[in-house]
Amino acid sequence: MCGIVGYIGKKNTKKILLDGLKELEYRGYDSAGIAVLQQGEFSSYKATGKLINLQEKTKDFITDKFAVGIGHTRWATHGKPTELNAHPHVGESSYVVHNGIIENYAELKKELLTNGVTFLSQTDTEVIVHQFEKNLKTVSSPFEAFKETISQLQGAYAILLVTKSEPETIFFAKNGSPLLVGIDTDNDKYFASSDTPLIGYCSDVNYFEDGEYGYVTPDTLRIYSKEHQLQEPHFTKLPTNKLSAQKDGYRFFMEKEIYEQHDVITDTLLGRLSESSVHFDELETDFFEGIEEIKLCACGTSYHAALTASYLFERNSKIKTSVEVASELRYREPILSKDTLFVVISQSGETADTLETLKMAKNAGLKTLVICNVDNSSMVRLADASLLTRAGVEKGVASTKAFATQVTIFWMLSLYVAKEREALSQAEIIEQVALLREVPSSVKVSDALHERIKRLSKRYLHGHGFFFIGRDIFFPLALEGALKLKEISYLHAEGYPSGEMKHGPIALADPELFTIALLPQHLLYEKAKSNVEELSARDATICAISPLVFDKADDFIQTQSHKHYMLEFFEMMVILQLLSLEISIRLGNDVDMPRNLAKSVTVE
Repeated sequence: MCGIVGYIGKKNTKKILLDGLKELEYRGYDSAGIAVLQQGEFSSYKATGKLINLQEKTKDFITDKFAVGIGHTRWATHGKPTELNAHPHVGESSYVVHNGIIENYAELKKELLTNGVTFLSQTDTEVIVHQFEKNLKTVSSPFEAFKETISQLQGAYAILLVTKSEPETIFFAKNGSPLLVGIDTDNDKYFASSDTPLIGYCSDVNYFEDGEYGYVTPDTLRIYSKEHQLQEPHFTKLPTNKLSAQKDGYRFFMEKEIYEQHDVITDTLLGRLSESSVHFDELETDFFEGIEEIKLCACGTSYHAALTASYLFERNSKIKTSVEVASELRYREPILSKDTLFVVISQSGETADTLETLKMAKNAGLKTLVICNVDNSSMVRLADASLLTRAGVEKGVASTKAFATQVTIFWMLSLYVAKEREALSQAEIIEQVALLREVPSSVKVSDALHERIKRLSKRYLHGHGFFFIGRDIFFPLALEGALKLKEISYLHAEGYPSGEMKHGPIALADPELFTIALLPQHLLYEKAKSNVEELSARDATICAISPLVFDKADDFIQTQSHKHYMLEFFEMMVILQLLSLEISIRLGNDVDMPRNLAKSVTVE
């Protein structure tokens, strides 16, 4: 989740930009940079790692006159976290910072290269500044060049651009990524991608809507709609508490991250889907050549994502797939054959047990792949290839959006392998690619759904335990639902395959045993329903989650009617996350920092 800051005025520009970037550290980043235009000349500084490295580089840089400045913290998507790939990106006489992903950057870059443009980075962002300067040669003004550039971009973006041809101007555009502007009592203008950098500088800000673009100068703020109509700014009061502002008004970071899943899954998909297939620029075209088996290895929530993936690989890709708990595989003396692709999954890329199994696989000569959220992490550096989930920083210890993006990656990867192996027809792949595009809307939380879960949660604060049950791919989701509840509520919960109830666990059934039943319409509904009826007949308290009304349920959470079980999977995932959240809040627990747990487990 990259961060943007900008400033135009006579105050200490360097301090304003660096302080603003400091306030964005909570979003996660692997490099940072600033560019300042003063007295007609640019000064630019970039550094990898923590912000202190950028502060050290700029310690002798002085900004005590009127200046225009932009800054950025980068979370790598296209290209490694290097200084060359860090923002701001430079053209001949312009700099740009950008959040989001430009989907059509490859075709724009190809044309620019044909025209003799030299690229310094591996990023999608750099095409913006070069496209702007190309347009500048054929239109009447820098603003017209910027306007033309925005019309040529596809994807999500929040953009600030500064150019020597308009040395007292910042151009801006917003589509899909957040961006706001504030004005202080001296009429200086401040930009940021979230509230926190502006607290203490401005009391009122304007939040840009999708499609809006324009520019600021020392005297003006011009905002245009996507229909190119001049807009009046709509200023609202800034919050004054910085921690609250980081939470964007949510009670806990975990709650915010559940709501963010719509946006981060969109980021996970961007640039990886065409109309008829899945593309991973990170993988060589022959990456799966000679691979006859996939072995997935992970811990905790990532293990549940791996279990989910095993269903997708075998069903879509028709390839033998096994799943291992990393802490067990390390000491099992496993047989590892060289026609096996060894895949590790980790939010941080530093999970100790999983990292050790990756080393084992490398030593055994296996081809390796990591599914991870942090570029340049230990696993990413060690594996043969990596696919980044692009979930942004996750501050809640109990993982939500990391799981969602991991499963999204695996669904895409199963289709990628299916095409390589000709395991699905082209029509089937096209159908599932279209379904993938619907995932972000399936995880969007409605007020009505959240309120229903909030009210229902008060019934589930006692009892002697929970069963979360589901069949097929909904069994790993049941395991994940149980884990979420255990982690933050401290109530006992187990995930089980629905069909296993009669093989022992049903002995526990009574009114104080709460059963959370996942009943998707499009996957083994009648079988799963029959299993739940067995528990109901023995007086277990049933909470059914399904698009179809279930009259044996004590509580019922109705989901939307979807056309495929994977869309039902993602919506039910959100419901389980919200249910755990609301039960925990009612019990008075610290949702974000549950007892005894750490976010990144780097010890055995």
